[in-house]
Amino acid sequence: MPTQPDVSVVIPTRGRPELVTRAVRSALAQTIENIEVIVVIDGPDGVSGDALKLIDDNRLRIIELPENHGAPNARNVGAGEARAAWTALLDDDDEWLPTKLATQLDLAERSPYEQPIVVSRLVHRTPRARFVVPRRVPGPGEPISEYLTVRRGLFHGDGFIQTSTIMAPTGLLRHVPFSVGLRRLQELDWTLRALREPGTGVAMAGEPLVIWYADENRPRVSFDSPWPEQLAWIRANRDLFTPRAYAALIMSAISAMAAPTHSPRAFATLLGEAHRRGRPGLLDYVTFLQVWLVPQGQRRRWRDLVLGNRHAQSAVTKRAPEA
Repeated sequence: MPTQPDVSVVIPTRGRPELVTRAVRSALAQTIENIEVIVVIDGPDGVSGDALKLIDDNRLRIIELPENHGAPNARNVGAGEARAAWTALLDDDDEWLPTKLATQLDLAERSPYEQPIVVSRLVHRTPRARFVVPRRVPGPGEPISEYLTVRRGLFHGDGFIQTSTIMAPTGLLRHVPFSVGLRRLQELDWTLRALREPGTGVAMAGEPLVIWYADENRPRVSFDSPWPEQLAWIRANRDLFTPRAYAALIMSAISAMAAPTHSPRAFATLLGEAHRRGRPGLLDYVTFLQVWLVPQGQRRRWRDLVLGNRHAQSAVTKRAPEA
């Protein structure tokens, strides 16, 4: 392997050997071959280590941490070990399409920003459907905090950045590390903090380059994060958001965490916070009521039905011959 790889790939993992080996193989199968893949095993996990050692590729490096501190810390460790000027992040339960890094390197080269954060659309696969998110790219002059939080429809994914789509300068990832201990909204938190640095901006590939698997039967951190923790986080980071974005995130994502508790106190606290410190719009109220009144499983089924049908119709349209 050449001394200096073009891209360092960082994959945090713990206790999911089958998934992480799939993720690693998708990284090693990139059309850009001059890369290194750094898997950071987050605490004692001999099974994952043994599975990864079966992959015979000298571009793969395995770092085993003595203690478990969560995926954000593992990403920070990986970025600290990266030898390339660019670092791309990949969650262990996701998968890259073969041209992901090549497309992003080309986009980075053409970007007007000194430190571009290069992302892409992705294919979201659930047990019932598959669809592409985000459904649009940021508009000219649109605040990124609003792009990532304000909905134009009843379902998430209108504006979106997911961890496995991110490629950024290694120096930026070291200077602005992921927040250790934050269990939800990690990529949102990191992106908005990183964008405060001089010369940064978001460059988004229009085509989907990542497969994001949503296996609802598999335990995920994102399913059980307590809402008070996330409310404390957004209160402490209010300067990252416009008032519109602040209200939208509380009334959608953070409310979705709280709704399963059926707590009147949580309902009143979140609605009051959005009113006092944010500027909610009509659709935020609709989203808020939907989150609290419709069970999560039913909301997912509606989302998959609506967005899955849109994806299928779009695919048919693209295949249709011209008249």
